[in-house]
Amino acid sequence: MNTQEKLQDIQVKSDSFECSVTADITVFGYVDGKLKILLIKRSLGHFKNQWHVPGGVMEEHETIEDCAAKVLYSLTGFRDIHFEQVKTYTALDRHPLKRVITICFYALVKPENHPLTLRDNITSIDWFDMDDIPNNLGYDHKKLISEAYLFVQNNLKHRLIVGELLPKEFTLHELQKLYEDILNVELDRRNFRKRIFQMDVLENTGEKKQGVKGGPYLYKLK
Repeated sequence: MNTQEKLQDIQVKSDSFECSVTADITVFGYVDGKLKILLIKRSLGHFKNQWHVPGGVMEEHETIEDCAAKVLYSLTGFRDIHFEQVKTYTALDRHPLKRVITICFYALVKPENHPLTLRDNITSIDWFDMDDIPNNLGYDHKKLISEAYLFVQNNLKHRLIVGELLPKEFTLHELQKLYEDILNVELDRRNFRKRIFQMDVLENTGEKKQGVKGGPYLYKLK
């Protein structure tokens, strides 16, 4: 095969191999100092009696972001959730029916803002501690959850991502506690604050938190 033939061989053609593309969303919540993951069980499809992260197929008229938003609302009722891409998974045996490529996303939410309800074809929905995830996970979702969690941890080391996990106004102590709970480490107070201020992402509201000894200042994201 010459160079021209090789170039033609990698071009998209009308009869090129096709596969399904899905969006899987790892939704993390923060409750009582613990990070949790949202899982569902479905009444239809393969692995219907096993837990999954919310996921679904991208339709012809959708972007993958449209698909992720659709999936979240259809399966959980969650609306207007900020999510970000984690990774694309292309293993040949991801799905028993056909070739399926999935784009994994993560979202950070406050569970109390999103009451859980059973939607169509959903038999169970619940939050699980990250150290108590069920063993009966469908597909490759154990890997998706593990790598999404690692992605969130790594992101926290370089930029401030809190999603809905903190109120609009919070103290530096509350922010540090969130970091420690997600990273599973104890952080030096002085070094943590120095690093956060270097990011230049916080604004001092000038107000102090009431009912707390010392009256610490409240901050918000710029």
